[in-house]
Amino acid sequence: MKAKSRQGKRAANNSARVRKIAQADLPTRYGRFAVFGFQGRGKNEEAVALVRGNLNGKTAPLVRVHSQCLTGDVLTSLRCDCRSQLELSLKKIGQAPSGILLYLPQEGRGIGLMNKLRAYELQDGGMDTVEANEKLGFAADAREYDFSAQVLKKLGAKRIRLLSNNPEKVRQLEKAGVQVLERVPCQPRVSKISRAYLKTKKRKMGHLLKGI
Repeated sequence: MKAKSRQGKRAANNSARVRKIAQADLPTRYGRFAVFGFQGRGKNEEAVALVRGNLNGKTAPLVRVHSQCLTGDVLTSLRCDCRSQLELSLKKIGQAPSGILLYLPQEGRGIGLMNKLRAYELQDGGMDTVEANEKLGFAADAREYDFSAQVLKKLGAKRIRLLSNNPEKVRQLEKAGVQVLERVPCQPRVSKISRAYLKTKKRKMGHLLKGI
């Protein structure tokens, strides 16, 4: 009985940690979404959620948890596949009965924009993306997804189909109480420039990528 009580208290605390800041309509070329702003108590605990359809329908919503990438998403860098993944995800969610695009300020797999640029400099000297992060004193992937899970639950998405190639993302979301019913591959067409980057993610980080 005490264990159940502790679990209930923990769930309530997590729910209270996430606040909805704003909500508005957002028409896009991929369809019409509702856009939400969420904020937590911790540093960098912010998220933007684009929501489409009935999240509590018969079909679990299609969800993409996407980390901010200024160089890719905005500046159209070909060093990574972030912008292509973002566009593919919006397209697939726009075509699905329901879905969420959760956009998070986790630049450079959690190391921040300036450190990401420093990592680029090291990569220009011959290191791969994992070696560069570790040379700077960071983990290969410093991202955590507990806050993401709390936002999804706040939206009512406790059972999802996840657009991702990253098994660690699946593991963390499930550990935080979001049931991943299906992992849907998120693999756009690969450019010649990003292929080496993707090979490293597959070989050293366990990302599930076909044909790489």
